[in-house]
Amino acid sequence: MSELELNWSRPDILARRDRFYAASQKSFMPYKVPLVFKRGQYQYLWDEAGKKYIDLLGMNVCISVGHAHPVVNAAVQAQIGQLQHCTTMFAHPVPAHYAQELIARLPQGPDWVVHFTSSGTEAIDLALVMAQSYTRNIDMLALRNAYHGATIGAQSLTGISAFRHNIPLLPGVHHIANPDPYRGIFGADTQAYLDEIERTIQYSTPGKLAGLLVEPIQGYGGIVELPAGYLKAAADTVRRAGGILIVDEVQSGFGRTGDSFWAFEAHDVMPEVVVLAKGIGNGFPLGAVVAQREVADSLGAKFFFNTYGASPMACAAGRAVLQVIDDERLQDNARTVGHALRGVLNRLHERHAIVGDVRGRGLMQAIELVRNRKTKAPATQETAAIFERLREQGLVVSKSGANKNILRMVPPLCLTLKDVDQVADAFDRCFQGY
Repeated sequence: MSELELNWSRPDILARRDRFYAASQKSFMPYKVPLVFKRGQYQYLWDEAGKKYIDLLGMNVCISVGHAHPVVNAAVQAQIGQLQHCTTMFAHPVPAHYAQELIARLPQGPDWVVHFTSSGTEAIDLALVMAQSYTRNIDMLALRNAYHGATIGAQSLTGISAFRHNIPLLPGVHHIANPDPYRGIFGADTQAYLDEIERTIQYSTPGKLAGLLVEPIQGYGGIVELPAGYLKAAADTVRRAGGILIVDEVQSGFGRTGDSFWAFEAHDVMPEVVVLAKGIGNGFPLGAVVAQREVADSLGAKFFFNTYGASPMACAAGRAVLQVIDDERLQDNARTVGHALRGVLNRLHERHAIVGDVRGRGLMQAIELVRNRKTKAPATQETAAIFERLREQGLVVSKSGANKNILRMVPPLCLTLKDVDQVADAFDRCFQGY
């Protein structure tokens, strides 16, 4: 059998993309000249010309335990050699074992069950359907500055205009002020943000809610962590209105924060639904809704199907991810290396007036760049220039936030202290003149 043609010439690749990709497929290109990656190994990437990079983006937070990790690859290869796909209308042991192993990572107490999907966006949509079916209410609360996905349901819940298309979106979604102590409308006054929830329920809803969807740490929004006490109090308010708490751990889960396996565990609250994706499969298409049984049972009388949900290949990858996180102590590594990375960012804040804020936890860190620390005017153009400089220095980061003035770092959990030293040197060079 002849081999399929594959041309690694950058001009050829870009020309083919430009000619054959739809505009919607081409729009998510942050660099002036697109990067072409040919190979990855753990926390490193190589482009088609052989240049090496430290991946501080984790390929959009999807690579959790490392590019081409041999344990994950071996698990998928073993499964693909036996059976590539098994729809959920039949039974297979891999997804069943994985559901049990995944539930074992959730806090004990609730009777958890799992519905596997192919992506986080699918999982968000399912969580929305669960909340509305279980409560028999329609209205949902979500936070401004939050990103939850791009389907009609997920982008309706997203609180950033760049991800909301100019089309009719779902009714009944109300975006409340996000409790951001640096840039939020109420500053660091947590109670004021909680009062806003009460007012929104009173004036914008029928007084009943389906639920609140929240990221414990806003990812694309710029690594904005919920303040202490907010999530528990917000959940109490929502439950009094008949709703449930849905936690989006798509970016913050699987030990990334270092201190706990799930970011919501830092907030003394138990959600009814947890949404998982991205690093769950280390790059293989996989997502999950983990829900308390009585909530999930509200969909028992209706057919809900994801074609590739519970794929044995993807679930084999998911099982291997859990194994690697344990065997290589990657949650501990996220805490230790994340602390060192935070030190680098703090020093940038001390040396460069353009750095307005530094925040994050574990291997989920960000710096927000401003033109003036007093006015906090976003340094959007300057951020774009530094972003390009970092690429030249062999660092891949994310340019994030509603104003694209935040450099976000969410690397594979295997990042090392030696890597942090290289990151520090590269940042020092890139921030010169700012």
